[in-house]
Amino acid sequence: MTKTECPFCSPETLSRAVAYHGTVFAVDDKFPVTPGHLLIIPRRHVADCFAMSEAERRDAETLLVQLRERTLAGDPLVTGFNVGINCGQSAGQTIFHAHIHLIPRRSGDTADPRGGVRGVIPRRQRY
Repeated sequence: MTKTECPFCSPETLSRAVAYHGTVFAVDDKFPVTPGHLLIIPRRHVADCFAMSEAERRDAETLLVQLRERTLAGDPLVTGFNVGINCGQSAGQTIFHAHIHLIPRRSGDTADPRGGVRGVIPRRQRY
């Protein structure tokens, strides 16, 4: 995917930014898993998190923490988070521009959350 084809490089996506920190910004996920699901995205077009620079990774971590605090302050029902990064088509990446999912979780939003991100392969979620 080239920068001109990338939906995260479009001016429309940047116009939806809800937060910025240095080399990264955050937007609401267009297809949220739960209310408040955010994406942290490098401004630079970069394929996945392994190609992010040290500064981009550091800025993303800082913004993740800031957004976690903002979410907790704004929604007392949030009791946990999933943080996810898909790298490569076989791992579920569909937009080949690095991005980190911050997914707020609330008690009871799923019958049994045990195993968390292991649920991407359902037979491996329970152990």
